[in-house]
Amino acid sequence: MPEKNLLIIGDSISAAYGINPDKGWVSLLANKITQSKKPYQVINASISGDTTANGLNRIKPLMDKYKPAIVIIELGGNDGLRGLSIKQMKNNLKKMIEISLKQKSRIILAGMRIPPNYGKRYTDAFYQVYQDLSKTSNIELIPFILEGIGDKSELMQADGIHPTDQAQPLIMQRVWEKLGKIL
Repeated sequence: MPEKNLLIIGDSISAAYGINPDKGWVSLLANKITQSKKPYQVINASISGDTTANGLNRIKPLMDKYKPAIVIIELGGNDGLRGLSIKQMKNNLKKMIEISLKQKSRIILAGMRIPPNYGKRYTDAFYQVYQDLSKTSNIELIPFILEGIGDKSELMQADGIHPTDQAQPLIMQRVWEKLGKIL
């Protein structure tokens, strides 16, 4: 059976920052797909530190090269941590979704929350971007990829931003809940 491609374009959360990449959620997901005998190859195009602007710059060549059946977009956290424009972040993600849809890819958007440093209005507007794009584009949404993880110090690295290897199976399971419906 020919393999279809599943492209993950994300930041450090998907690039397994600070841990062994083989223990990261993307690697665990690839193993689960193989065990489930699904005809998908996982391509992890995640880069630590990437913003939505970086992702937008990279997505078209990745789409042309891999022609993925499914795209998981896990970006925005670095935009928020840098206090970048929410309007621009939303626009970048929207364009990434449009490029993916144009190639008839199914999409899962992985939402993020950011610390309250920039105030309630910014953090609420940031989180709302994912809800709005999911509704207007009619795509699957993981509201917060670190739900139940980000607030548990034992599941987070010392920086308080990146999950530990113990958190990775939980993240993988959260993604699998949405991906399983598509597969």
